[in-house]
Order: sequence, then C-alpha cells, then structure tokens
Amino acid sequence: MIFLKRALVEGLKTPTPDTVAAALQSAIELEHATIPAYLYALYSLDPARNAAVAGIVQSVVLEEMLHMTLAANVLNAIGGTPCIDAPDFIPNYPGPLPGSVEGGLIVHLAPFSSEQLLTFLQIEQPENAIDIPIVNPLTGNLQPPTPDGAITIGAFYQAILAALAQLPASAFQNPARNQVGPDLMPEAVVVTDLASAQQALNTIVEQGEGNTTSPLEVVGGGYAHYYRFLQIFAGSTLQPAAGQTPPWAFGTPPISLDVEGIHPLPSDPKAANYPAGTAQAFANDTFNYTYTSLLKVLHALFNGQNTQAAMNDAIALMMSLKGQARAMMAGIPNPAGPYTGPSFEYQPTNPAP
Repeated sequence: MIFLKRALVEGLKTPTPDTVAAALQSAIELEHATIPAYLYALYSLDPARNAAVAGIVQSVVLEEMLHMTLAANVLNAIGGTPCIDAPDFIPNYPGPLPGSVEGGLIVHLAPFSSEQLLTFLQIEQPENAIDIPIVNPLTGNLQPPTPDGAITIGAFYQAILAALAQLPASAFQNPARNQVGPDLMPEAVVVTDLASAQQALNTIVEQGEGNTTSPLEVVGGGYAHYYRFLQIFAGSTLQPAAGQTPPWAFGTPPISLDVEGIHPLPSDPKAANYPAGTAQAFANDTFNYTYTSLLKVLHALFNGQNTQAAMNDAIALMMSLKGQARAMMAGIPNPAGPYTGPSFEYQPTNPAP
C-alpha cells in the first residue's frame, strides 16, 4: 500500500469547508495520478496476446476516472472549485504519488511487467487485505514497510468522511451544484448532502480496496482494484469458493502474461528526450497536447459545463489518446527502434504546423 503525509489530514481535525475542500482537491490529484501509469502499461500490451491482462487494467482506469468525478462532485457540493487544468496537476514520473511520503513508493511510467504490477498492487492495497492463498505467484513483496506517522489512502478518505460529518448541513449546496451525474457517467453520484457525499466517497474506497470481509465492490459487483490486479499476480481468476475460509480462491480460467506481447517502450520518457524536429518528438508533443486538452475539458466539465457535449468531447479525446499511443507503436517489433512512449506532460499549444 502507499502511505500519505499526515499533513493531509491535519486540517481535518477541526474541519471547515475550506480545509475539507483542500483535502478533496488532494484526493482528485491522487486519483488522477494513477491514470497515466496505468494507461502507459495498458498501451504497452498487445491486446491480441494479452487480452485478459489488458481488460483488467482498462477496467481499473475507467473506475479511476469515475473516482476523480466523485471526488469533484463532493468538492463542488461544499462550494469548492476542482482544479484540473494546471501544469502542476500532473505529477512528475518517476516520483511519489501526490501527498505520499518521501522515500515511499516511487511510481514510473513503464511498460507492463511484474515489477510494474507490484507497484499497482501496492497503490491499491487495502490496510487489511483478505489473505487468499496463491499457488504460484509472481515474485515480489506485496507488503512494503510502514513509514512512521504515515496514513493509508483508506484512512485519508475516512478522515474526509469524518470531517464532512462535522460540517453543518448548510455547507452542502442544494440544489445540486456543478454535478456530473449518472446521465453523463454511469455510477456517478449527485452530491447534495452528507448522505450522498458518504455514498460517493465510500464508492471510491470500496472500488479500490474492497472491504475487510469481501473483495467485491458494493457498486457494480465486480472485484475491487487490488483483487483484480491480484489475479494477474496469481495467474488465475478469482472465484467464490463456498465451504472454505476465506470463501474465495484462485482457479480457472488462467490469466497468463505473454511477455512477448509487451511493446518495448522506454521507461519514464520526457519530451526533452526526443530530439526536436523528429517524428518521435512530434508524436509525443501531439499526444501531450491531446492529453492537456482532455484535462481542460474535464476542468470545464467539473466546473459547471456538465453537458453531454462536454462529456462527448472528453470521450473523443480519450479515444484519440488511445489511437495516438497505438500509432506510436506502429511497426513494433522493430529491432532498430527507437520506440516512442508518451510522456504525459502539460502541453497547452498545438504542435501541428
């Protein structure tokens, strides 16, 4: 699991709308920060040769986007302003996730691998994971040491929930303010009061971690992110197993990782790594411009332009990013290389001539 700085929750001990809003902005940044790493790993997978693994990673990415939306809905509900369109909204890779302790987990933009899978498992790992036996796991340590005074992501959200419960009912904007509802994003929660705020934030926690008694999400009925990734680690599918403790087991069908079906992308690329004027530089700049355009659309979507047209623009940009990433890998395998990996940097100007 990852551990967060205690400073993130200090202001929640005597909460005000402003201190809770600051924590919710941190939550939005934290949820977003996983997406480039997950997408980079997803882009590296040949979907024909690693269909099951790619499907798992893609399903997690989609729910991380929902989590961003839910945190933004809660922030808007108490009168805050989600900030998405800013250079410092994007974390530096390699580096810790926003708000995490120094010397903790370092997150890379890297092709899918057993090492990257361990990073994903540690990001999503609950404080009290259900111990489901694994017969032939990939190598690696799932449990990093706990830094002194650190808190988990789950504890961070619990602190926000406790702080929200201490705010007066008048702190919540009703009628709904700048909400992205289920008409635009399935499973989104319109937040107008404490109960709906609790529903939104508990969805984030349970979709990521599950709970102490079940690996299942409350919403959707699928496995929480940690247990989805754990299936790749175990090389097999998690299933109910009545009559044993815990009542889940890894079995068929297998989930195999074909290492020959992973594109050899560079790790932690930067725009500065690609020589100016080259096709690589142009492809990466175009990707980053599209990615920045997506952040701008999401910023508008979370700040009042919550229309179907805006959501359609966001979806179109997401599909464009996927297409551009696939185009960067055109011709792979190519022993001569070099291979282009998107650097996920802020690029507000269009590089096109």
